[in-house]
Amino acid sequence: MDLGFIVVIGVAVLLAILVVGIYNNLVGLRQNVKQGVADIDAQLRQRHDLVPNLVETVKGYAGHEAETLEAVIAARNDAARGSPDSGSEQGLRVALDKLLALGEAYPDLKASANFQELQTELADIEDKLAAARRALNAAVSRFNTARESFPAVLFAGALGFDEADFHRLDDSERGKVDQVPQVAFQD
Repeated sequence: MDLGFIVVIGVAVLLAILVVGIYNNLVGLRQNVKQGVADIDAQLRQRHDLVPNLVETVKGYAGHEAETLEAVIAARNDAARGSPDSGSEQGLRVALDKLLALGEAYPDLKASANFQELQTELADIEDKLAAARRALNAAVSRFNTARESFPAVLFAGALGFDEADFHRLDDSERGKVDQVPQVAFQD
């Protein structure tokens, strides 16, 4: 056999092993990004599910605060329909802050075990959502760094690995809030 032919075959095999390794690494990192998106979606679903229950609890104590309650429901519906980076989630957060402030004006509401439990759940969801966003940003950063590093940068585009966006959930990645469990206030 010709030595040149053996060298060409050896280089081709090494190149194939390199490309397969790069591909597998990028697939794993892309899956981490998708998992981060799913984690954020799960937290947003929990928040959206909690809002009607919180509103129902407040209605029992502060029914005449209809404007605040309607604003919260409208913000929740906008957030459920909209993109999390469109500002609708921020609008929901502001409306929820106003709703929670009603607890200060109504001591009986503030003392309600149901209101306190829902308020605690909401705070927990907000903490988990912030952690999920940090995890997604870290996963996106790792993916983009690996994609843009040499020698992966030579093959990533050709292998179908596009740059991942920070803070982005598109329609295929965002779930829909379907049926929300309802809790009606009991006198």
